Amino acid sequence: MRLISINVLKEGMVVGRTIWNEAGHPLLHKDVIVTNRIIERLRQLNIQYLYIDDSLSTGIEIEETIELKKRIEAVKNMTQAFTNIKQAIPNQSSFVLDQQSKIICLIVDDIMNSIINSDDVLMVLTDAYLYDEYIYQHSFQVSMYSIAIAKEMGYSYEDIRLIGIGALLHDIGKLLIPIEILLKPGQLTEDEYEEIKRHAQYGFDLLRNLHSLSLLIAHCAFQHHERIDGSGYPRGIVDHEIHPFAKIIAVADVFDALTSNRVYREKMLPTEAIAIIAKDDGTKFDTKVVEAFKRSIVHYTNGTIVLLTDGRRGIVSKQNLIDVTRPWIRIFEEDDNLLGATYEICLSDYPGIYIKKIETEFAVYVE
Repeated sequence: MRLISINVLKEGMVVGRTIWNEAGHPLLHKDVIVTNRIIERLRQLNIQYLYIDDSLSTGIEIEETIELKKRIEAVKNMTQAFTNIKQAIPNQSSFVLDQQSKIICLIVDDIMNSIINSDDVLMVLTDAYLYDEYIYQHSFQVSMYSIAIAKEMGYSYEDIRLIGIGALLHDIGKLLIPIEILLKPGQLTEDEYEEIKRHAQYGFDLLRNLHSLSLLIAHCAFQHHERIDGSGYPRGIVDHEIHPFAKIIAVADVFDALTSNRVYREKMLPTEAIAIIAKDDGTKFDTKVVEAFKRSIVHYTNGTIVLLTDGRRGIVSKQNLIDVTRPWIRIFEEDDNLLGATYEICLSDYPGIYIKKIETEFAVYVE
């Protein structure tokens, strides 16, 4: 399978990967032949990319770190837990949150077991899932990325678990933000933005008095928007004043925000988001965290068409665990000519050749 932009999707192409909604129901099945009606529906759903199957990409697969059933069950349980908490606000929220903490911890344990027991880097899927409640899917994915970073940094099992729980609950303060502000499609007013920023304080207040969770969890919610140069919020604290766990969650939070569809902008591909975070390495984000993040996340997802600096085109066919920035490429074009037979190279074997750009709108389809 390979990834293409919806802009070059044509009738007759074959869907390579099922798209799911947050309830675990398929919206578009694998192996379905694309029609104009399907293309129009995908545009209405604001899907930017789709995996297709053709002879160029035969055998290229994506193995998720967190299997589908576990992801769906985790998000379902999170949605119920957060809904229970929201319904209890303001009078009984702490009591209900204490009650729901066991479910939250079990979700983190499942994520941890999948990531810690895997030797692979974390694969980021593009438009494999659609969801209405962004906060729940976002919190799940921030926890997933945070755990992967913490694992790469060598934290103990106990600390990784705390980081995972802190990440899962980092945005819980948004339950107190009016939904019309959270989902506003246009630009926020100054007052609305100030209200959004208060979610860090709201989250801290919800979490700090819980008997079932460490106070560190509250500080993760409080500090995940702080930046090491003091430009963050709510307090504008600097490097040494920010808890190391919050520094990890800060990077994971921004990465997921950039690679997810939001009401105010379209999503980015993983490598684009990684580049943006890397620009703020040492200024807004902790260098050790950013370096661990870059080693633990897939930069070029399997199935992505890339143009190499020597002019060849190919499809990322598998990951290189020694250097995630230098994957295996299935070459299908040289000198602007399609090859009669493809061949595979690992970029680590060609130190003078780099990926020049990703080409999701490169229009080629071989049945």
